[in-house]
Amino acid sequence: MISFILGTTAELIKIAPVYHGIVERGMRPKIWFTAQHVDEVADVVADLNLPEPDLWMVPRDKAHNLESPAQVPGWATQVLRTAWSRREELRAELTADGRPPLVLVHGDTFTTPYGALIGKRILKSRVGHIEAGARSGSILSPLPEELNRKIAAKVVDIHFAPTSREVNNLRNTRGVVIDTEANTAIDSMRLAIGQPLVVEDLPEKFGLATLHRFELLSRPDKYREVLEILREESRKMPVLYMAGAPEREKLRALKLEHLFDDRFIIRPKLRYLKFLPLVARAEYVVTDSGGLQEECGYLGLPCAVHRNRTERHVGIGANIELTEMSGDKLRNFLDTYTSRRGDNWMDKYHPSEIVVNTLAQLGYC
Repeated sequence: MISFILGTTAELIKIAPVYHGIVERGMRPKIWFTAQHVDEVADVVADLNLPEPDLWMVPRDKAHNLESPAQVPGWATQVLRTAWSRREELRAELTADGRPPLVLVHGDTFTTPYGALIGKRILKSRVGHIEAGARSGSILSPLPEELNRKIAAKVVDIHFAPTSREVNNLRNTRGVVIDTEANTAIDSMRLAIGQPLVVEDLPEKFGLATLHRFELLSRPDKYREVLEILREESRKMPVLYMAGAPEREKLRALKLEHLFDDRFIIRPKLRYLKFLPLVARAEYVVTDSGGLQEECGYLGLPCAVHRNRTERHVGIGANIELTEMSGDKLRNFLDTYTSRRGDNWMDKYHPSEIVVNTLAQLGYC
């Protein structure tokens, strides 16, 4: 039996095509959810035709979004308590169909190494890692993602690496390394990109921004700088800033709400199936999200990644600019983005098929 141990909406989105590929082979894998994200889970599973999680490893009535590092120890204790107290039941589920047991984790969240360790040490299962092998080269940037990936790599038996670069990063790692040629995000994008665009009062042309990472929000000078640059740019063409609750709270705390008006427009975050069609309509994107960087890379959409480092290399040096949190580099991108549009790779790669075919060849489905 295969079980996914996941914790965030992004992980649910990126495993959806893998999940459906396994189902098409006649197996119904489990989803055990650690509840790093809670608020949008019901919407995401409905949008992507996924089932509700089979197990909430933090009781659902006590679960809430993890919004700060201080919340992690209590969350981790609860997840471990659930895994340990129900270990016999979960081991039985993993072996119920007579196939070898396999736990799949994804990406680089806290759930990635934690789920891998639970699968390996507590549930005595083999472990596979989808989106394995990404490296920024610095343990501190991005933190904790780089550390999460390195810990997981010590435990995992099957590494599904998005490109040859990640395969090379894993050359001295134990276990089997599979090149999936791209991130499974590209398959998830196909589920979303053709959905109707339902956004009220959308400008005919606009830039799009998402800035939400702790690395940026914890540095008021850098956060203020990027917002002021975007406001200046919005005088030329409207800019939509898609902001969740933590960003809005930070804006209030820093007294930056006055920056927004009918040109620099703040909007609530959208769920995935509504957000991707909006991305596809944008003239450019400014973000600190590695996931959105990859999505823009596959679309050929000009994108500035406002981070010191990125572990992802899709589009870098072509349509993607890494600003290293430099205001000057961001301004240069905004002055030149019209020349950066690249090729659309949406029809070229099918990484989820490679993952599922590999699992079938190894006898897991």
